[in-house]
Amino acid sequence: MKTEPVESASVETDRRQSQRKRFLGKIEIEWGSAMLAGTVRDIGPQGLFVEIEPPLWVGARFMARLMVSPVLVLDCVVRRVEPGAGIAVTFDISDDCGRSHLESLLATLPPV
Repeated sequence: MKTEPVESASVETDRRQSQRKRFLGKIEIEWGSAMLAGTVRDIGPQGLFVEIEPPLWVGARFMARLMVSPVLVLDCVVRRVEPGAGIAVTFDISDDCGRSHLESLLATLPPV
């Protein structure tokens, strides 16, 4: 019987390439013909965590609107699901103006 050393079994690596920031805001998720509402609890330059019930599944793709001024349109993919809590997603922003706006927003937020 093979066993894994205790230290490697209990250590979970953080694969984020950049640090998330605290952010409490609303997000609208376009899911087929439905519009789902969620709450963002943290955000980074490439990802965010959305509190939503029921959660979407890992690998689900959707368009979302982060309700800031001006609204940021995000092309998202679910990367992790926390049952009872929400979903961790990565996103892309297609336009330079949106990326610039996100950078400005992140500069004003405290770290998680």
